[in-house]
Amino acid sequence: MKIAAPRLSIAACLLLLGFLTLTGGCRMLPVWASKPIKPAPIEPGDTIMFVAPAGDLNKERMALVKQRLEEMGFKTKQRDDLFRQHGYLAGTDEQRAEELMQAFEDPEVDAIFPGTGGYGTTRMIDMLDYRTIRKNPKVMVGFSDITGLHLAINKKAGLITFHTPSPQYGLGSEGNLSEFSATYFWRAILKSSYYDVEGNRLPEGWTYEYPEEVPAPQTLAPGKARGRLIGGNLSLVAPTMGTPYEVSTKNKILFLEDVREAPYRIDRYLSNLRLAGKLNELNGVILGKFTQTEKEGEEPSEFTPRQVFEQYFADLGIPVIYDFPAGHHKFNATLPIGAMIELDATEEGCKITVLEDPVKLDD
Repeated sequence: MKIAAPRLSIAACLLLLGFLTLTGGCRMLPVWASKPIKPAPIEPGDTIMFVAPAGDLNKERMALVKQRLEEMGFKTKQRDDLFRQHGYLAGTDEQRAEELMQAFEDPEVDAIFPGTGGYGTTRMIDMLDYRTIRKNPKVMVGFSDITGLHLAINKKAGLITFHTPSPQYGLGSEGNLSEFSATYFWRAILKSSYYDVEGNRLPEGWTYEYPEEVPAPQTLAPGKARGRLIGGNLSLVAPTMGTPYEVSTKNKILFLEDVREAPYRIDRYLSNLRLAGKLNELNGVILGKFTQTEKEGEEPSEFTPRQVFEQYFADLGIPVIYDFPAGHHKFNATLPIGAMIELDATEEGCKITVLEDPVKLDD
């Protein structure tokens, strides 16, 4: 005689699901869903490892990066095959993933400096060990294609990383970092920048200021909001939709920038984000530099980039600013991805404040 299996009511199913979650029978939300982990800041004497997780590196520029860092008192480290090439990539996917994991696993390494972007990070982010990265939090910098790493590490390891000028084209350029870029690069990652001259801790966080030579951002939609900062290069953010590495936008401040993308392509990427529901639950938006949006000799587009942004963001009911000095430009402010920030956009001006130290200090 067959005995029918008992049917559980909806309420009973919900109670069972809650019990399984509490007891570990169901996968719980990661602890960094609300609060990420922070790397230690760096100081002279620490070791910085150069890696090439995307495009191949320039030997002369990276030699200048090495020289300038060592003159500041840092030690540098790199693999013998740092300048390898594989088509338009700096080595095979396996080589680039292995090198990055080596940097996180090496106890001598205090910070990781990808030399440049280019292309390639999204080809190998599924080869990284995010448990190991979480257990070995370190300063990691870079932008452009390095956005792929910022997104994946933020999502899978919960580690705050730093959207910064690429070493090869910042520290490795003939004129070094612009004064504006250098100010926020070292403010974010250098230990001494968190203390006054007497060794006392400064108040947490900082507010971005725009000197006379740096055009201030403009308000696209007014308002004031707080949230954890996410995002980076638009052409890296949009293609991750539908993957395990897609950006989580609920209650976040979304930052976007790009280069050499015509308005219609910017439109396409933003449409992708909108259709994926990523614009529905944002607290605010920071639009950085969108440079070289028209190719030489092309007819002007029907829409300007700003007009495209207005179509997607102006009616969301959240603060949105445009032309913040970060991205493919000599004025490229460092932004801590994963840190809590405040965006205050008014008709008179725009104010962005980092509300917490994005690094872990000893005291």
